[in-house]
Amino acid sequence: MERRKGKIIEHAIESLEEAGKRAPKLFGIPSGVKGLDELFFTTKIENGKPKKIPLGGIPSLAVVNLTGVSDTGKSLMAEQFAVKQASMGYPVCFVTVESPSIFVAASLKERAKAMGVNWEEIENNIVLIDAASHASLREDIENLLATLEYAISTYRTKSVVIDSVTGFFEAKEMLARTIVRKLFNFMKHHYQTAIFVSQKRSGHEELTAEAAGGYAISHIVDCSIVLSKELITSKYTANLYKKPIGSIIRLFRIDGCRMCGHDTRTHILEITETGLVKIGPPLEEIIRGGDKW
Repeated sequence: MERRKGKIIEHAIESLEEAGKRAPKLFGIPSGVKGLDELFFTTKIENGKPKKIPLGGIPSLAVVNLTGVSDTGKSLMAEQFAVKQASMGYPVCFVTVESPSIFVAASLKERAKAMGVNWEEIENNIVLIDAASHASLREDIENLLATLEYAISTYRTKSVVIDSVTGFFEAKEMLARTIVRKLFNFMKHHYQTAIFVSQKRSGHEELTAEAAGGYAISHIVDCSIVLSKELITSKYTANLYKKPIGSIIRLFRIDGCRMCGHDTRTHILEITETGLVKIGPPLEEIIRGGDKW
């Protein structure tokens, strides 16, 4: 027992210099979502002063929580990310928890067409894990991790999308933190950039990162992105957003990111007629009247 404790202590302690030598390089991973990639920043020193530099995508090897109420574009964003990465030649593992894989494949095909991506060029770069049809993967996290490990090693994936992570603890929210922590540690161990889609528990406080399972996900992951929507029902909100009564306004906000700097403002989010999500101007500019959209 004492020898085991000694080994744990020996492996758990290292200097910042030693850890720094093994630290991965930070760079941007293109999201496939127009207007999103330039909202993350890094810095460099010029003439003794820090200068903000656009990262050009979500932080590499980050685990990102993408949360919001229904019909805000979460799954669309996740699919656009998968299609974009696959089109660049980087294999993606897509874990579907809500809808069987054949329906996800159909949705990904539509997303590819809308993005102008040739389906034949990407279909071998996306591997699907169907946790929606296989209860053993939803209800036993160890089975899921073993399946993920096989997929990552076999297909050499660089990214993982889970839509949605809420499906693993929807009937046992007390275990949310434990489940998300295991998934987070797994992604870090296998050097995967990951998107965890999660569902909001209710419509209140829509622009916070609280989802089903409370704040378990946002406290653990590297970055949280929150999507929301509002129905315009009064002249006041119609004048505020410069849209007619009956319109739906969707909003986007990066709630936090410990990997790098980010734009902290709330932005307009749009879903185009072809089913693509894009990030618009900051809400404050719309309200001031300085931007038309």
